[in-house]
Amino acid sequence: MSSKPNSAGSSLGSFFATSVIVLSMIACTLVYMFVMGADGNFSEGGPELGHPENTLGIIYKGGFIVPILMSIVVIIITFTIERMLTIAQAKGKGRLNVFIMNLKNMINNNQIDQAIAECDKQRGSLANVMKAGLIRYKELLQDNRLDKEQKVVSMQKGLEEATSLELPMLSKNLVIISTCASIATLVGLIGTVLGMIKAFSALAQAGAPDAVALANGISEALINTALGITGSTIAIIMYNYFSTQIDGLTYKIDESGYSLVATLESNIK
Repeated sequence: MSSKPNSAGSSLGSFFATSVIVLSMIACTLVYMFVMGADGNFSEGGPELGHPENTLGIIYKGGFIVPILMSIVVIIITFTIERMLTIAQAKGKGRLNVFIMNLKNMINNNQIDQAIAECDKQRGSLANVMKAGLIRYKELLQDNRLDKEQKVVSMQKGLEEATSLELPMLSKNLVIISTCASIATLVGLIGTVLGMIKAFSALAQAGAPDAVALANGISEALINTALGITGSTIAIIMYNYFSTQIDGLTYKIDESGYSLVATLESNIK
């Protein structure tokens, strides 16, 4: 029963990720060609023969690697925003410490239904796990076939199952950010090397040293390095930030689950 929604959610997530990557590539290519490559960004001769007159023209001279690097940066920014929204939603409403304290007070007063209602109001991943444990607890109270130890094990299993459903949502798409962090610098270096080869080849064909042409060629090649390092830096920072947030929330879920079991165990007969 639960595998179908999970499968549908996974397919939707894969479609979203694929769409972001494809649309980013298309959009950045169009911007590179028609915005950065506009004649107004260059002196007489246009983008092919003219010299850049502004930043857009300089970036355009970085070559065909530039739209790829721009796409990587856009992908990083897009999934950074997506992860921020997802983790904010997973934290739910209000402070988690206050929520846990209120939940414990309700459980100690045997207000299980009120505790479940409090979980519905909080609407976070921690609340979903706690709600699953409380619902399992209510079911076990009416089950006389199991002894106390079996009921505790059953409740722990229910919490583990609920946790296993929440954690994948938290770490989803982080692999895309980490991949972008790895490849951004490498793609930038590829663009730089190709630009340097082009610059020195043009210098060799000229037959005489031309310091201005060489300097322009090198500066254009280094545009790729700058874009690659920028994308990689953003991706590394955001990946580490999200990993820390997820680890903290995961620890809070595990800690609260053990505390819930210990609290409810004393009421199980």
